[in-house]
Amino acid sequence: VVILNDCVRSDSLTESRSKTKTLPAQMISRSNFSIWSILKKCIGMELSKIAMPVEFNEPLSFLQRITEYMEHTHLIHKACSLSDSVDRMQVVAAFAVSAVASQWERTGKPFNPLLGETYELIREDEGYRWISEQVSHHPPVSAFHAQSLKQEFEFHGSIYPKLKFWGKSVEAEPKGTMVLDLLKHKEVYTWTNPMCCVHNIILGKLWIEQYGSVEIINHSTGDKCVLNFKPCGMFGKDLHKVEGYIQDKSKKKRRVIYGKWTECIYSVDPKSYDAYKRTENSCEGEEADEMPDVQETVTVIPGSALLWRITPRPAHSAQIYNFTSFAVTLNELEPGMEKLLAPTDCRLRPDIRAMENGDMELASAEKERLEEKQRAARRERSEEDETWSTRWFQLGVNPHTGAEDWFYTGGYFDRNYSDCPNIY
Repeated sequence: VVILNDCVRSDSLTESRSKTKTLPAQMISRSNFSIWSILKKCIGMELSKIAMPVEFNEPLSFLQRITEYMEHTHLIHKACSLSDSVDRMQVVAAFAVSAVASQWERTGKPFNPLLGETYELIREDEGYRWISEQVSHHPPVSAFHAQSLKQEFEFHGSIYPKLKFWGKSVEAEPKGTMVLDLLKHKEVYTWTNPMCCVHNIILGKLWIEQYGSVEIINHSTGDKCVLNFKPCGMFGKDLHKVEGYIQDKSKKKRRVIYGKWTECIYSVDPKSYDAYKRTENSCEGEEADEMPDVQETVTVIPGSALLWRITPRPAHSAQIYNFTSFAVTLNELEPGMEKLLAPTDCRLRPDIRAMENGDMELASAEKERLEEKQRAARRERSEEDETWSTRWFQLGVNPHTGAEDWFYTGGYFDRNYSDCPNIY
């Protein structure tokens, strides 16, 4: 363990897993567990209050899951280095797509964070540090803040995931706004993430699609990027496809963005794109229930520039919850690290740790114990007419959207955790 100014250097701490790209135990088979007995009464309902068996989870908290937004931080650094605002916008658009790319084939449900739970990550090799906190339980709201170690950028937001079951699928709406501040350029970008849907919840092979319109706004220049995450369509013609454009403040289209959120994203001149589209045969179809065959990879239009390509997953990813190499490192806890972390950090959750180690019986028992402890604490606060106080974030108004948002108040990395709650 390397300690520098009392800070955990996660680039050192994750070294062993970053090399092995594996977990302590492989995932169990879910074939012996039926989710229908739980979900059959929940059609059309919001699922955040429904207790799910631990067998349908993955060994990460939702706070760790959203940390995966940072897997491709190099794109933010790239945007910081560019002098042209349109060039910066197209790289920010690539980052917005890359931030949700880890959803691909991730059909396990992350653990619901406990109220007051936190997660930190310091990556000196990538030049940032991250802190997140579960600031509300009902509704569940997760707030996060990432900052450049060289004061180049800040990336923050709060996520209120709404899950609904529709009979054959579970739809996740990631309510909340992402805010990226490129400090050098005095530019602020905002966007919301696309909808995510897991198909074949009851029967068949589980598969994931993301769809909906994502609008990225540069509040400093008036530039805008509109990305359309396409629904699958008949025969899987549009499976995983993303298409959109960048327009300047005069609404002139400057670049077209296209690709797949599971593979890569390109940028091309609008005239070249239109000429290509005119030669392409197209047909419309209906939505698909069954997992369509994956179509050929992205066809590159002449004159295109590659903005982003996904990092290949470990060869045995299917045996470890379809984790990326980045996700594999997120729950690692090496000797000495526990003394530096806040006692509320996800890495210290016993139910997640037990599941990661393959002890499902202990994971289930610990999950139930923690949930009951949380309920008891809530009853006690209610009886004593007390309200919960967040530790690292406070509620405010986003000056760019006018909507309520959670903002980091600072101080976490001073390593004074004496007043942190005992949630585990």
